[in-house]
Amino acid sequence: PSPIPAPSLAQPVTPELLVSPSSQDGDLGSQCPEDRGNWTGRLDFLLSCIGYCVGLGNVWRFPYRAYTNGGGAFLVPYFIMLAICGIPIFFMELSLGQFSSLGPLAVWKISPLFKGIGMGTILIVSLVAIYYNMIIAYVLFYLFASLTSDLPWQHCGNWWNTDLCLDHRVIKAGNTTLPVNISNTVSPSEEYWSRYVLHIQGSSGIGDPGRIRWNLCLCLLLSWIIVYLCILKGVKSSGKVVYFTATFPYLILVMLLIRGVTLEGAWKGIRFYLTPQFDHLLSSKVWIEAALQIFYSLGVGFGGLLTFASYNTFHQNIYRDTFIVTLGNAITSILAGFAIFSVLGYMSQELGVPVNQVAKAGPGLAFVVYPQAMTMLPLSPFWSFLFFFMLLTLGLDSQFAFMETIVTAVTDEFPYYLRPKKAFFSAVICVGLFLMGLILTTEGGMYWLVLLDDYSAGFGLMVVVISTCLVVTRVYGMKRFCRDIHMMLGFQPGPYFRACWMFLSPATMMALLVYNIIKYQPSEYGSYRFPAWAEALGILMGLCSCLMIPAGMLMAVLQEEGTLWERFQQASRPTMDWGPSLEENRTGTYVASLAGSQSPKPLMVHMRKYGGITSYENTAIEVDREIEEEEEESMM
Repeated sequence: PSPIPAPSLAQPVTPELLVSPSSQDGDLGSQCPEDRGNWTGRLDFLLSCIGYCVGLGNVWRFPYRAYTNGGGAFLVPYFIMLAICGIPIFFMELSLGQFSSLGPLAVWKISPLFKGIGMGTILIVSLVAIYYNMIIAYVLFYLFASLTSDLPWQHCGNWWNTDLCLDHRVIKAGNTTLPVNISNTVSPSEEYWSRYVLHIQGSSGIGDPGRIRWNLCLCLLLSWIIVYLCILKGVKSSGKVVYFTATFPYLILVMLLIRGVTLEGAWKGIRFYLTPQFDHLLSSKVWIEAALQIFYSLGVGFGGLLTFASYNTFHQNIYRDTFIVTLGNAITSILAGFAIFSVLGYMSQELGVPVNQVAKAGPGLAFVVYPQAMTMLPLSPFWSFLFFFMLLTLGLDSQFAFMETIVTAVTDEFPYYLRPKKAFFSAVICVGLFLMGLILTTEGGMYWLVLLDDYSAGFGLMVVVISTCLVVTRVYGMKRFCRDIHMMLGFQPGPYFRACWMFLSPATMMALLVYNIIKYQPSEYGSYRFPAWAEALGILMGLCSCLMIPAGMLMAVLQEEGTLWERFQQASRPTMDWGPSLEENRTGTYVASLAGSQSPKPLMVHMRKYGGITSYENTAIEVDREIEEEEEESMM
């Protein structure tokens, strides 16, 4: 066929160069790695994101954070922080993943100099996956314990109870006029948790883990088996499981909410949860707490969002999905607050103590306070089972995301070897993390869990997210990034997103980081203070993920040639094959970067191969025109 003249160039382009790489050489096909796969259903991606973001934190962290930071007034900084650093960074992560169809390590083809950010992410996610599954193991333990006619944490008088144990029923039934001093007594549920489940009296502290608790060990093994079976076939299997695990918690939450609100004294707790104290808004702590809640509850920086988006088709509308997931997550947190505080209000009325004495956060709420409240209800084993089943489904889909992130990141690095053996490789990682988590099943395991929880995803995670934000906007370039999104979605991100990406989000997170360092408090569990070596170990854990960044830079610079400055420049540029993974999506600047197509006007290849122009190719023509104009400007 006769050569097609390129519109803006004088000399025609020779047709040999217009042959697409796929039709050029038959032998190359056999070298291609196995296909990554995609989501199979329309809702797989959306539900996976919702399941990933809506986790245990929505139930046990948000309600408590709201009530300690000004009640209803806390919603003001919460939604402002959601707009400044929640939604924009969420959208940025999804865009990076969907545009490149690569996991959190390989995505750094965008700027190989900063691949260490990806390595830091994987380290953080691995540490979190170890202890998060231990929490799921505790939930399984309680789930099985609820399968009785009489809950085991209902009464005192079991072998694990002490003389301090006091059953509230005894006081109520006795109806004594004598004032009972409740302050130094312990509820049966608290002793069940610490003395029976954890058997923490067998350990003197973090340096003395004691024996392994075999029942906890089996629960941990079971939770790893469940997770493995669900991620066995990658997103094809986990994408189906989330139809249940992402929707079912809502059903249970609504049931618990209706049950809670109909209890006597429920309004007490709800009033406590929502009464706005606007004077709190003047303290910086409240704004920081709001930002932290958004940050951890949306799961930005863990690589899960990027991984999920990388299995999307190229033109999936992630802009719409961003708003559905982020706002859905916020509404779920608020709803969970009603379900929790209505029950706490009832409990405070039953015990005759103020609400703030029964309110707790974290594991204390899930494994002590709420189970105790359940014993006061008729049909208590049924409500207890429902509550723990909700926690199980909430925890599992977040854990799928962590595992999928680790597996995808490594298989994308070595697609030829690992992609065909993905199921086996997933098993190896699950077994490895299970063995590392064994220390958490010992009598002193709770101390290790607290240490991991406090340090694994603390300042290290912030450093990772700030670096990602700065690299994409400053090194790769805001204009380029917006152009990529334009190519993918057919429109450019508006001024709100640009302003957040350029200034607001990084600045807010820098403030968070500085605040965290200044207000640093050593870890504690109840009255136990951690020794200095444990603190040092924790800080080292956080620093390791930060140190990955300079280590990655060193590796990237050593692989280039030339003077030091030239090496830096070369390593910070996107690699030749950066861009959409499928050839038909490589329009604009990206066609020329695929091996075998060196046409100066890439769009010609595209039109010749596919004929006609679709709306996305229209976008490509616009993008081409923009690039041309920019090149002309820079020449002048």
